[in-house]
Amino acid sequence: MSNMKKVINSVSISLLVSALMVSGSAMATPDSAGATLKKVKEAGVLKCGVSTGLPGFSSTDAKGNWEGIDVEFCRAVAAAVLQDASKVQFVPLTAKERFTALQSGEIDILSRNTTWTMQRDSALGINFVGVNYYDGQGFMVSKELGIASAKELDGASVCIQSGTTTELNLADYFRMHGMAFKPVVFDTSDQTVKGFEAGRCDVLTSDQSQLYALRIKLADPSSAVVLPEVISKEPLGPVVAQGDDQWFNIAKWTLNVMVNAEEYGIDQTNVDSMKKSTDPNVLRLLGVDGPKGQGLGLADDWSYQVLKQVGNYGDSFERTVGTGSPLKIARGLNALWNDGGIMYAPPVR
Repeated sequence: MSNMKKVINSVSISLLVSALMVSGSAMATPDSAGATLKKVKEAGVLKCGVSTGLPGFSSTDAKGNWEGIDVEFCRAVAAAVLQDASKVQFVPLTAKERFTALQSGEIDILSRNTTWTMQRDSALGINFVGVNYYDGQGFMVSKELGIASAKELDGASVCIQSGTTTELNLADYFRMHGMAFKPVVFDTSDQTVKGFEAGRCDVLTSDQSQLYALRIKLADPSSAVVLPEVISKEPLGPVVAQGDDQWFNIAKWTLNVMVNAEEYGIDQTNVDSMKKSTDPNVLRLLGVDGPKGQGLGLADDWSYQVLKQVGNYGDSFERTVGTGSPLKIARGLNALWNDGGIMYAPPVR
């Protein structure tokens, strides 16, 4: 058995064991619609699983406050359900811990740069709410190596975070191109970037957005470069446990409202005046007309609270990972469907 086959088999067995562990813990999930909403209302706080620290997505600032696009989605759900975006308890989780925490009820929702895959969607007892960031896996190398393409990485040692889809993508890519690699595995993204900086590996692989986020954690960010190749599709999005369709709908439509609001030009600064709009799409979106909150078990102004307290999707993107943030990532695929991207939400009606 080649070293490569050993690596692939080891990763496959690890994923199978994780799936079985999660399936077992799924017995503790709510078994009726409304259980999670009732639980959150009684607690007066939303428990939201986030990463252990990934700038732009979920990390703490100098004062210990959580920030990032995944964090803002948690706050949006709290605004919809509890009328107060500040009522969120953030629970930092490693990639290996995240699904078990959701299924065991330790958290109410997972918003942690998680890739939507068939295996996860069909076998782990979870539902993906949607996509809040379209990503793809890439590679970061030290500039002094003089490497310009991932196809020059034959024989490289690769720093990687365990329990992620990037492990399997990495094995697939190197096998397809007839190249060998040596995995250097860590539990958290922080450990991974420290391993890279300490010279434990030649290459760090992760979703490209994370590479840009991790690069600014280096003592000298200009010492590393992100290679141009994108080797996978990584649709990232929030996740809830299966078994409570009402909660699934609440989370799903919170994201949909944020995306639709950007399309119709509704933001934090104009949401009050937009209540007087003559556009029926705007009036339905703000709960002035149309289905309002009854179907979700929420107050009629739930969507207004989301947009007033957190804002629309475009605003959230720009201040967390976009041009208004240190990451300065272009919208690209994450632009709205009518602006060159693929971000699209079903209508509110």
